[in-house]
Amino acid sequence: QVQLVESGGGLVQAGGSLRLSCAVSGRTFSNYAMGWFRQAPGKEREFVGFMLTTGGIYYADSVKGRFTISRDITKNTVFLQMNSLKPEDTAIYYCVADARQTSVVATSWYYWGQGTQVTVSS
Repeated sequence: QVQLVESGGGLVQAGGSLRLSCAVSGRTFSNYAMGWFRQAPGKEREFVGFMLTTGGIYYADSVKGRFTISRDITKNTVFLQMNSLKPEDTAIYYCVADARQTSVVATSWYYWGQGTQVTVSS
């Protein structure tokens, strides 16, 4: 079993930055692909990006160039650095993990965190 705990959300003005963290426990961190999804009110969960076990990273077009995924294997933690935030980035952000595959489809990911709220004011 894998446990994911997100932190770092909050309220920020447009153009600002936030860094989300996802602490991973329960299994060998490096064996899992890690990703981020988000869900805005009234909308379905949206792919943000994922990191392969090899370290390769893939981003959604909507965040490419503004968001950066990184990891600290020694701390079993994945990060989502969000820069140049826009009001449309407002959502609950979820950390995900899977040992078998990666996908831009939310339902393909097995493990989910509880989410952290990010609100960007205009």
